[in-house]
Amino acid sequence: MPRPAAMELDSSAAAAGFRLVSHDTVGSTNAEALVLARTGERGPLWITAGRQTAGRGRRGRDFVSERGNLFATLLLTDPSPPDRAAELSFVASLALHDAVVEVAPMLGSRLQVKWPNDLLCDSAKCSGILVEGESSVGRALVTVVGIGVNCAQHPGGLPYPATDLAACGATVTPPHLFAALSRAMVRRLAEWARGDGFAVTRAAWLARAAGLGEIVSIRFPDRALEGRFESLDASGRLVLRRPDGSVEHISAGDMFPFVARSQDAAPARGAHFSAAAGEPA
Repeated sequence: MPRPAAMELDSSAAAAGFRLVSHDTVGSTNAEALVLARTGERGPLWITAGRQTAGRGRRGRDFVSERGNLFATLLLTDPSPPDRAAELSFVASLALHDAVVEVAPMLGSRLQVKWPNDLLCDSAKCSGILVEGESSVGRALVTVVGIGVNCAQHPGGLPYPATDLAACGATVTPPHLFAALSRAMVRRLAEWARGDGFAVTRAAWLARAAGLGEIVSIRFPDRALEGRFESLDASGRLVLRRPDGSVEHISAGDMFPFVARSQDAAPARGAHFSAAAGEPA
Protein backbone atom coordinates (compact mmCIF):
# COMPACT_ATOMS: atom_id res chain seq x y z
CA MET A 1 0.00 0.00 0.00
CA PRO A 2 1.49 3.40 -0.92
CA ARG A 3 2.33 5.70 1.97
CA PRO A 4 0.11 8.77 2.35
CA ALA A 5 1.58 12.01 1.03
CA ALA A 6 3.40 14.07 3.62
CA MET A 7 2.06 17.39 4.85
CA GLU A 8 3.91 20.37 3.45
CA LEU A 9 3.57 24.12 3.80
CA ASP A 10 2.94 26.16 0.71
CA SER A 11 6.07 28.02 -0.32
CA SER A 12 4.41 31.38 0.41
CA ALA A 13 3.75 30.32 4.00
CA ALA A 14 7.31 29.14 4.47
CA ALA A 15 8.59 32.41 3.01
CA ALA A 16 6.42 34.31 5.52
CA GLY A 17 8.13 32.49 8.40
CA PHE A 18 5.53 29.82 9.13
CA ARG A 19 6.81 26.38 10.16
CA LEU A 20 5.23 22.93 10.35
CA VAL A 21 5.35 20.00 12.77
CA SER A 22 3.46 17.00 11.44
CA HIS A 23 2.44 14.02 13.59
CA ASP A 24 0.90 10.69 12.76
CA THR A 25 -1.15 10.62 15.99
CA VAL A 26 -1.59 13.09 18.85
CA GLY A 27 -4.13 13.52 21.57
CA SER A 28 -5.17 16.97 20.33
CA THR A 29 -3.42 19.37 17.98
CA ASN A 30 -4.64 22.35 20.03
CA ALA A 31 -3.41 20.79 23.26
CA GLU A 32 -0.06 19.98 21.64
CA ALA A 33 0.28 23.59 20.49
CA LEU A 34 -0.45 24.94 23.96
CA VAL A 35 2.13 22.61 25.51
CA LEU A 36 4.74 23.88 23.05
CA ALA A 37 3.79 27.48 23.81
CA ARG A 38 4.32 26.90 27.53
CA THR A 39 7.84 25.72 26.80
CA GLY A 40 8.70 28.82 24.78
CA GLU A 41 7.45 28.16 21.25
CA ARG A 42 6.14 31.40 19.73
CA GLY A 43 5.16 30.36 16.22
CA PRO A 44 3.85 30.97 13.71
CA LEU A 45 3.75 27.19 13.77
CA TRP A 46 1.33 24.72 12.19
CA ILE A 47 0.77 21.39 13.92
CA THR A 48 -1.00 18.65 11.99
CA ALA A 49 -1.98 15.07 12.76
CA GLY A 50 -3.26 12.13 10.79
CA ARG A 51 -5.41 11.17 13.76
CA GLN A 52 -6.39 12.60 17.16
CA THR A 53 -7.15 10.42 20.15
CA ALA A 54 -8.51 13.16 22.41
CA GLY A 55 -9.93 15.75 20.04
CA ARG A 56 -12.40 18.22 21.42
CA GLY A 57 -14.69 20.93 20.15
CA ARG A 58 -16.26 24.03 21.63
CA ARG A 59 -17.36 23.81 25.28
CA GLY A 60 -15.37 20.60 25.71
CA ARG A 61 -17.50 18.55 23.31
CA ASP A 62 -16.01 15.34 21.93
CA PHE A 63 -14.68 15.59 18.39
CA VAL A 64 -14.51 12.56 16.12
CA SER A 65 -11.02 12.42 14.57
CA GLU A 66 -10.87 9.75 11.87
CA ARG A 67 -8.01 9.18 9.45
CA GLY A 68 -8.47 10.64 6.02
CA ASN A 69 -9.62 13.98 7.43
CA LEU A 70 -7.56 17.10 8.15
CA PHE A 71 -6.61 18.08 11.70
CA ALA A 72 -4.45 21.19 11.94
CA THR A 73 -3.68 23.90 14.49
CA LEU A 74 -1.91 27.21 13.98
CA LEU A 75 -0.01 28.60 16.98
CA LEU A 76 0.40 32.39 17.04
CA THR A 77 1.94 34.62 19.69
CA ASP A 78 0.62 38.16 20.10
CA PRO A 79 -1.46 37.99 16.89
CA SER A 80 -3.45 41.08 17.92
CA PRO A 81 -4.49 43.08 20.96
CA PRO A 82 -6.23 40.61 23.33
CA ASP A 83 -9.68 42.11 22.74
CA ARG A 84 -9.39 41.37 19.00
CA ALA A 85 -8.11 37.77 19.21
CA ALA A 86 -11.58 36.20 18.93
CA GLU A 87 -11.81 37.68 15.42
CA LEU A 88 -9.36 34.97 14.35
CA SER A 89 -12.35 32.63 14.06
CA PHE A 90 -13.61 34.70 11.12
CA VAL A 91 -10.13 34.96 9.61
CA ALA A 92 -9.73 31.19 9.79
CA SER A 93 -13.22 30.57 8.37
CA LEU A 94 -12.39 32.69 5.33
CA ALA A 95 -8.99 31.05 4.84
CA LEU A 96 -10.61 27.61 4.99
CA HIS A 97 -13.36 28.65 2.59
CA ASP A 98 -10.69 29.97 0.19
CA ALA A 99 -8.71 26.73 0.45
CA VAL A 100 -11.66 24.42 -0.20
CA VAL A 101 -12.76 26.52 -3.18
CA GLU A 102 -9.21 26.33 -4.55
CA VAL A 103 -8.89 22.53 -4.30
CA ALA A 104 -12.55 21.75 -5.06
CA PRO A 105 -13.88 24.60 -7.23
CA MET A 106 -17.02 22.63 -8.09
CA LEU A 107 -18.16 23.12 -4.48
CA GLY A 108 -17.73 26.90 -4.46
CA SER A 109 -21.39 27.88 -4.77
CA ARG A 110 -22.41 25.26 -2.20
CA LEU A 111 -20.14 26.42 0.60
CA GLN A 112 -21.10 28.80 3.41
CA VAL A 113 -19.57 29.90 6.68
CA LYS A 114 -21.75 29.51 9.76
CA TRP A 115 -21.48 31.70 12.85
CA PRO A 116 -19.39 31.39 14.85
CA ASN A 117 -17.03 28.67 13.67
CA ASP A 118 -18.19 26.23 10.98
CA LEU A 119 -17.95 25.59 7.25
CA LEU A 120 -21.05 24.12 5.59
CA CYS A 121 -21.54 22.36 2.28
CA ASP A 122 -25.15 22.06 1.13
CA SER A 123 -26.15 23.30 4.63
CA ALA A 124 -24.39 20.37 6.32
CA LYS A 125 -21.32 20.76 8.48
CA CYS A 126 -18.04 19.65 6.93
CA SER A 127 -15.61 21.54 9.14
CA GLY A 128 -15.24 23.40 12.40
CA ILE A 129 -12.82 25.84 14.00
CA LEU A 130 -11.81 26.20 17.63
CA VAL A 131 -9.82 29.25 18.78
CA GLU A 132 -8.22 29.07 22.23
CA GLY A 133 -5.81 31.37 24.02
CA GLU A 134 -3.58 31.60 27.07
CA SER A 135 -1.89 34.53 28.73
CA SER A 136 -0.19 35.23 32.02
CA VAL A 137 1.65 38.04 33.74
CA GLY A 138 4.76 38.89 31.77
CA ARG A 139 3.81 36.69 28.80
CA ALA A 140 2.27 37.69 25.50
CA LEU A 141 -1.08 36.23 24.49
CA VAL A 142 -0.74 32.83 22.82
CA THR A 143 -3.56 31.88 20.46
CA VAL A 144 -4.13 28.52 18.83
CA VAL A 145 -6.50 28.12 15.89
CA GLY A 146 -7.66 24.54 15.47
CA ILE A 147 -9.24 23.47 12.19
CA GLY A 148 -10.83 20.11 11.49
CA VAL A 149 -12.13 19.22 8.02
CA ASN A 150 -14.13 16.15 7.03
CA CYS A 151 -12.32 15.31 3.80
CA ALA A 152 -13.14 11.62 3.34
CA GLN A 153 -15.68 10.73 6.01
CA HIS A 154 -17.95 12.17 8.65
CA PRO A 155 -19.62 10.78 11.77
CA GLY A 156 -23.10 9.33 11.40
CA GLY A 157 -26.05 9.11 13.73
CA LEU A 158 -25.91 12.80 14.62
CA PRO A 159 -28.94 14.95 15.41
CA TYR A 160 -27.87 17.53 12.82
CA PRO A 161 -26.63 17.44 9.22
CA ALA A 162 -22.98 16.58 8.70
CA THR A 163 -21.09 15.71 5.56
CA ASP A 164 -17.61 15.39 4.07
CA LEU A 165 -16.00 16.70 0.93
CA ALA A 166 -16.00 13.28 -0.73
CA ALA A 167 -19.73 12.87 -0.10
CA CYS A 168 -20.20 16.29 -1.71
CA GLY A 169 -18.41 15.08 -4.83
CA ALA A 170 -14.84 16.29 -4.26
CA THR A 171 -11.85 13.99 -3.75
CA VAL A 172 -9.48 16.04 -1.61
CA THR A 173 -6.54 14.69 0.38
CA PRO A 174 -5.52 16.32 3.68
CA PRO A 175 -2.04 17.30 2.38
CA HIS A 176 -3.49 18.96 -0.72
CA LEU A 177 -6.03 20.88 1.35
CA PHE A 178 -3.46 21.80 4.00
CA ALA A 179 -1.07 23.32 1.46
CA ALA A 180 -3.88 25.50 0.13
CA LEU A 181 -4.97 26.38 3.68
CA SER A 182 -1.46 27.42 4.71
CA ARG A 183 -1.30 29.72 1.67
CA ALA A 184 -4.77 31.19 2.24
CA MET A 185 -4.10 31.80 5.93
CA VAL A 186 -1.11 33.99 5.11
CA ARG A 187 -3.32 36.15 2.89
CA ARG A 188 -6.23 36.39 5.30
CA LEU A 189 -4.03 37.19 8.31
CA ALA A 190 -2.37 39.99 6.35
CA GLU A 191 -5.78 41.32 5.34
CA TRP A 192 -6.97 41.25 8.97
CA ALA A 193 -3.81 43.13 10.00
CA ARG A 194 -3.95 42.31 13.73
CA GLY A 195 -7.54 43.52 13.84
CA ASP A 196 -7.04 46.82 12.04
CA GLY A 197 -8.52 45.28 8.89
CA PHE A 198 -11.48 43.55 10.53
CA ALA A 199 -13.95 45.66 8.54
CA VAL A 200 -12.70 43.94 5.37
CA THR A 201 -12.70 40.53 7.07
CA ARG A 202 -16.22 41.12 8.37
CA ALA A 203 -17.56 42.11 4.93
CA ALA A 204 -15.99 39.06 3.28
CA TRP A 205 -17.37 36.75 5.96
CA LEU A 206 -20.90 38.19 5.70
CA ALA A 207 -20.83 37.66 1.92
CA ARG A 208 -20.48 33.92 2.60
CA ALA A 209 -22.65 33.64 5.72
CA ALA A 210 -25.33 31.00 6.24
CA GLY A 211 -28.61 32.20 7.73
CA LEU A 212 -28.02 35.91 7.15
CA GLY A 213 -31.36 37.72 7.05
CA GLU A 214 -33.20 34.62 8.26
CA ILE A 215 -35.01 33.81 11.49
CA VAL A 216 -32.66 31.77 13.67
CA SER A 217 -32.45 30.39 17.18
CA ILE A 218 -29.32 31.07 19.23
CA ARG A 219 -29.00 28.46 21.93
CA PHE A 220 -27.08 28.68 25.18
CA PRO A 221 -26.67 26.04 27.89
CA ASP A 222 -29.64 27.43 29.85
CA ARG A 223 -31.81 29.27 27.31
CA ALA A 224 -32.44 30.17 23.69
CA LEU A 225 -33.14 33.40 21.81
CA GLU A 226 -35.03 33.68 18.53
CA GLY A 227 -34.83 36.50 16.02
CA ARG A 228 -33.53 37.63 12.65
CA PHE A 229 -29.79 37.31 12.01
CA GLU A 230 -29.16 40.85 10.76
CA SER A 231 -25.39 41.19 10.67
CA LEU A 232 -22.13 41.08 12.59
CA ASP A 233 -21.25 44.17 14.57
CA ALA A 234 -17.83 45.84 14.48
CA SER A 235 -16.58 43.41 17.15
CA GLY A 236 -17.80 40.25 15.40
CA ARG A 237 -20.84 39.73 17.60
CA LEU A 238 -23.97 38.38 15.95
CA VAL A 239 -26.68 41.04 15.66
CA LEU A 240 -30.06 39.47 16.43
CA ARG A 241 -33.30 41.41 15.87
CA ARG A 242 -35.82 40.08 18.38
CA PRO A 243 -39.56 39.75 17.60
CA ASP A 244 -40.29 42.80 19.77
CA GLY A 245 -37.87 44.93 17.73
CA SER A 246 -35.08 44.98 20.31
CA VAL A 247 -31.54 44.06 19.27
CA GLU A 248 -29.17 41.62 20.97
CA HIS A 249 -25.42 41.53 20.29
CA ILE A 250 -24.26 37.95 20.93
CA SER A 251 -20.66 36.91 21.47
CA ALA A 252 -21.07 33.13 21.66
CA GLY A 253 -23.76 30.50 21.23
CA ASP A 254 -24.99 27.82 18.83
CA MET A 255 -27.03 28.98 15.85
CA PHE A 256 -29.92 26.94 14.45
CA PRO A 257 -32.56 27.77 11.87
CA PHE A 258 -35.76 28.61 13.69
CA VAL A 259 -38.43 25.92 13.25
CA ALA A 260 -41.91 26.94 14.39
CA ARG A 261 -43.75 24.10 16.12
CA SER A 262 -46.59 23.56 18.52
CA GLN A 263 -45.84 23.25 22.21
CA ASP A 264 -46.20 19.49 22.24
CA ALA A 265 -44.63 18.71 18.86
CA ALA A 266 -41.34 16.88 18.62
CA PRO A 267 -38.32 18.86 17.44
CA ALA A 268 -37.67 18.62 13.73
CA ARG A 269 -34.89 16.09 13.22
CA GLY A 270 -31.94 17.27 11.18
CA ALA A 271 -33.38 20.76 10.94
CA HIS A 272 -30.58 22.70 12.61
CA PHE A 273 -27.14 23.60 11.34
CA SER A 274 -24.68 22.00 13.76
CA ALA A 275 -22.86 22.61 16.98
CA ALA A 276 -20.54 19.76 17.80
CA ALA A 277 -19.11 17.36 15.20
CA GLY A 278 -16.50 18.65 12.83
CA GLU A 279 -14.80 20.86 15.39
CA PRO A 280 -11.05 20.49 15.79
CA ALA A 281 -8.49 20.73 18.55
